Amino acid sequence: MTHATSVPHARPAADRDRALVLWFDQVGIADLPLVGGKNASLGEMIRQLTAKGVRVPNGFATTAFAYRSFIQESGLEAKLRDIFATLDVDNGESLRRCGQKARNLILHAEFPMNLQEEITRAYQALCSQYGADVDVAVRSSATAEDLPDASFAGQQETYLNVHGMAAVLEACKRCFASIFTDRAISYRQIKGFDHFEVALSVGVQKMVRSDMDSSGVIFTLDTETGFRDVVLVTAAYGLGENVVQGAVNPDEYVVFKPTLAQDKRPILSKRLGTKEIKMIYAPGSTKPTKNVPVAVADRNRYAIGDDDIVQLARWAVIIEDHYSEVRGVPTPMDIEWAKDGQTGDLFIVQARPETVQSQRSGNVLQNYVITLPPEQRPPVVITGRSVGEKVGRGRARVILDVHRIDEFEAGEVLVTNRTDPDWEPIMKKASAIVTNQGGRTCHAAIIAREMGIPAIVGAGNATSAVETGQMLTVSCCEGDEGKVYAGEVPFEIKETRLDNLPRPKTQILMNVGNPEEAFSLASLPCDGVGLARLEFIIANHIQVHPMALIQYDKLEDKSVRKQVGELTHLYKTNRPQYYVEKLAQGVGTIAAAFYPKPVIVRMSDFKTNEYANLLGGRQFEPIEENPMIGWRGASRYYDPKFRAAFALECQALKRVRDDMGLTNVIPMIPFCRTPEEGMRVLEVMAENGLKRGENGLQVYVMCELPSNVIAGDAFSEVFDGFSIGSNDLTQLTLGLDRDSALVAHLFDERCTAVKRMVSMAIKTAKANGRKIGICGQAPSDYPEFAQFLVQEGIDSISLNPDSVLKTLLAIADIETETAQ
Repeated sequence: MTHATSVPHARPAADRDRALVLWFDQVGIADLPLVGGKNASLGEMIRQLTAKGVRVPNGFATTAFAYRSFIQESGLEAKLRDIFATLDVDNGESLRRCGQKARNLILHAEFPMNLQEEITRAYQALCSQYGADVDVAVRSSATAEDLPDASFAGQQETYLNVHGMAAVLEACKRCFASIFTDRAISYRQIKGFDHFEVALSVGVQKMVRSDMDSSGVIFTLDTETGFRDVVLVTAAYGLGENVVQGAVNPDEYVVFKPTLAQDKRPILSKRLGTKEIKMIYAPGSTKPTKNVPVAVADRNRYAIGDDDIVQLARWAVIIEDHYSEVRGVPTPMDIEWAKDGQTGDLFIVQARPETVQSQRSGNVLQNYVITLPPEQRPPVVITGRSVGEKVGRGRARVILDVHRIDEFEAGEVLVTNRTDPDWEPIMKKASAIVTNQGGRTCHAAIIAREMGIPAIVGAGNATSAVETGQMLTVSCCEGDEGKVYAGEVPFEIKETRLDNLPRPKTQILMNVGNPEEAFSLASLPCDGVGLARLEFIIANHIQVHPMALIQYDKLEDKSVRKQVGELTHLYKTNRPQYYVEKLAQGVGTIAAAFYPKPVIVRMSDFKTNEYANLLGGRQFEPIEENPMIGWRGASRYYDPKFRAAFALECQALKRVRDDMGLTNVIPMIPFCRTPEEGMRVLEVMAENGLKRGENGLQVYVMCELPSNVIAGDAFSEVFDGFSIGSNDLTQLTLGLDRDSALVAHLFDERCTAVKRMVSMAIKTAKANGRKIGICGQAPSDYPEFAQFLVQEGIDSISLNPDSVLKTLLAIADIETETAQ
């Protein structure tokens, strides 16, 4: 395929202000008043970024001057003003009536001859460039769109697979008319734009044959949290309109920017979408495109490979950097891409500033919190992808047809199949939105974020799971999975100002287990992660015992084998890689969220009874009378019965550190009874590519056994640092089982014996030049215990997220008092 190159210009650049048609390479980002946001951006990329490798299909644009000339020469302005004099935008019937009249006026007016001639010459030149009559995309580009604080996403029309001169002229006129779609009129009113100050440009761009391959959307930040260091790429088969409109649930891939710049391949996560339909060309049909089912085998694989994911992420960073430089402020971007099925080439087909997260203040942290404990909450009736981190409540209004939106009342929860811009007049009135279809970059998600409304997309069965009138609570504050509760669930909003917070000398770290919460937690003021537990990732994201993957063909229970097979269907030729990839993605996400701050990752510390509960686990786990002090932690890692499973953990961390470039990860060994056992574990780690000292690798040990304290000097020779686990240290110092209710009343980290153990551990570590922190529960629960740790000179305290701010302030006060 021929890429964007110069073509004979329709009019010299000196006459641009009165030009009717301009080529993309004649315009740039400063020309939004001339050709609208979409076309100005395409021109900017062709002129400035093709030299950096970014591919953009060529094309041309009619100008705002052409639109205004058409309106004036056709005598339409006075008639349009008369129509809008009677408009009541909050009245659905008035909105539809005025919009229809305005569009009909334009559609029945004749284009001026000079405009027809200019469009014809430009289209013929485009055909000459590509060697034949070309299929084009004809897109509306308004002069008040793609602004940093107003996207105008999808307000005007786009026509795909337009072929031939007559069809191009017709599509251009329809785009002009679409400036008065009901949704565009409503959106301009909401955003405070004058209907007659906005003009419309039309972009005519060479189509990319993504109908034969794939396409999608890219955001250069995390759309839910605003975390700036990642690129979110979505992908589905066929033309990109289905992804934009939310007609499909696309694949999602997250890539980490800082180490991408170091030529690493930091794909932090890959999420398989359902991708049930694709939009393709429809030759011989009255419509230029149609949707067809996607084969099951294609649905069950990723739409694009890792090379394409990385390439798209690199281009996205180039685009973001360029726009940030031109505008003088950081400018996260919303980008559309397509892959040509004939050539295999990737293209960028649109780019605009992101309009939601980039506008939010970073000085105030707002958290929505469900106040009922899980066991007291009503049933969850719907789940899907959460959009935003808010909570909304209201009565359900199930609407399947856009023509029935007049039934919607303010404050209700909109439940529908999917939305497009025609739904926007009621979306602003909703307390929350729930859709069957769509991913995080679909229309419903974008508009919900822009309007500050919680939304759950891709729920699958929302319209059948609830009935109109049913009270619902829509929760997007519980991680990546959004939940719809039946009934009213109480919640509260916590706001914290982050400017001028003190930063104590004692490092404040955080305990993080769930990768889905990592990006939002990264906004809390802390010095890194003191404890990232692999158990959460294994139990919730992997769900399978590692040995059941390694010995898949030897699984004795056929039903278990079937379940494992279904979970790992993407890894049929190498099922253990499922474990490695999922673990690497989980750890990588947490490490990326806090990069370059240290992230201490505790290797697996399930007990035998907990491992047995994993899928396939009972075949590989013994039954122990007291698993709490049995075969756990370090003792498993070198044991022939588990050594191969531990090797998978090592491979995952090696991938995070080497392939993703996240060298801030520090592995930590739990429940290591003797220094000799520690050395055996280090040998196994080295065999699997994690050699202490290489590539800056440090290895820490949990200080949770009396032997870790008493033999602290010897452990200091084996490991680079310690982290006190106050729960196990209390249990084993006092000789009680913390799982036993019979002796639970004796469990207290503040008792003299435990505090002496902690004090001894700190002194020994300091004497040997080793770092020492604490990651147990005690300082989160007891401010006086945190004060004791500071007075003993501990290096760091790792806290549960909900304790970080209050403990940070308390420790700052303690340090001030101590200094005085």
